[in-house]
Amino acid sequence: MELSTLSALAEPNRLHIVELLSVGPLTVGEIATKLELRQPQVSKHLKVLNEAHIVEVRPLANQRIYKLRPEPFQEMDAWLESFRRLWEERMDRLDAYLQEMQKKT
Repeated sequence: MELSTLSALAEPNRLHIVELLSVGPLTVGEIATKLELRQPQVSKHLKVLNEAHIVEVRPLANQRIYKLRPEPFQEMDAWLESFRRLWEERMDRLDAYLQEMQKKT
């Protein structure tokens, strides 16, 4: 997973754009309307997301259609999996400890 993926998603408006695109492809204008942002602002955020390989753009007549690329999210999920296992193991140990303490009382 590239650091640029996390950096790109750290900005709240870009994260909102990703959330919108998780439902399906949208044009710049549709994103701007839904987020109540000016189109140049949305275009700037989409440029960052595109450079981070989070979205891909497809021109259609005079519009640009943006959609999410699955690969960055698959990479992020794989990276987070190691942390999930770590915390599950810790919670399992805590649960075992609490059950042992409960038996003693």
